[in-house]
Amino acid sequence: MTQVTKDHIIDALKTVDSGTGGLDVTARGWVQDIVIKDGHVAFALEVPPDLGPKLEPVRAQAEKAVYDLPGVLSATVVLTAEKKAAQSPQPNSGSGREQLALPGIKSIVAIASGKGGVGKSTTAVNVAVALAKLGKRVALFDADIFGPSMPRMLGLAGQKPHSDGTKVHPLENHGVKVMSIGFMVAEDNPVVWRSPMVMGALEQMLKDVDWGDIDIMVVDMPPGTGDTQLTMSQRVPLAGAVIVSTPQDIALLDARKGLNMFRKVEVPILGMIENMSHYICPSCGHREDIFSTGGAEKTAKELETDFLGDLPLDLKIRETSDAGTPIVSADPDSPHAKAYLDIAAKIAAKVDDGTTKSAPNISMGS
Repeated sequence: MTQVTKDHIIDALKTVDSGTGGLDVTARGWVQDIVIKDGHVAFALEVPPDLGPKLEPVRAQAEKAVYDLPGVLSATVVLTAEKKAAQSPQPNSGSGREQLALPGIKSIVAIASGKGGVGKSTTAVNVAVALAKLGKRVALFDADIFGPSMPRMLGLAGQKPHSDGTKVHPLENHGVKVMSIGFMVAEDNPVVWRSPMVMGALEQMLKDVDWGDIDIMVVDMPPGTGDTQLTMSQRVPLAGAVIVSTPQDIALLDARKGLNMFRKVEVPILGMIENMSHYICPSCGHREDIFSTGGAEKTAKELETDFLGDLPLDLKIRETSDAGTPIVSADPDSPHAKAYLDIAAKIAAKVDDGTTKSAPNISMGS
């Protein structure tokens, strides 16, 4: 197969008129951040902010020009624009930002955390598989551009989604359809993108994918409360958010911040999950509360949201996740799998019966 290079891509893009006075997109200096991996190409067209809404046809032409090159299996082009001035985040209802239209997807649930290292992605993948086992049509969207983990956790590392030039068809395993930037770049290659390209990539991976009919899409959010989280909350019609935390005080402080970020943008809070709640010795059965226990349940009560359940710190959960066979799939009769299934059932019930609601805004003291 012909190996495509950056020079091939630039030459192809020289045929794409910028629509701004006879110059092509390369002459305008719009082409940024070209990434090539095993025939899959991604790059950005960084355009003036005032022209952005008018240049979707140019983006589509650029994508087609690259897709038609020999050796290109898929092309993803993101239309981005540097902001003229920083803007303060506003709630969904008053931001004036149009939400993405995602036909066929009934409900979207964000799995989030205030900080990294609390097992959010492991929770997200097992909840998604559990929802599928409960009979739901499930998709999993990996919104963590800088640390995508879903290809490995779902046993799809090294595989690539198929593109027909118009839509990308997501991969599927364990009953869950999945899309991740991790399919486009090597596991050990860092994604070094500025915020506008990250936002554009996330939006395109959502709207340019043929998801089919989906009951619940689980979104594995990046940790923290930054630009990605705010943009996803404003641009994606979220049915609600689930906050994952470990029990210790320092993690719960960040979990509070994450929860209140969603409240500020008027995303309903479905509840909190306590991960790594306890450890049970496989030899003697002794229970050890390594990180304390019950902190997330107490915090959920204080913040007037539901506590969805706790999950243990267990080697099997880690091993099955690393192996691409989440424990809900690998050992569905285990107590750990049953805990995930119970949490998934609570989430599904909240989404299905419309009981999701925004809790009262609270003031966080110093």
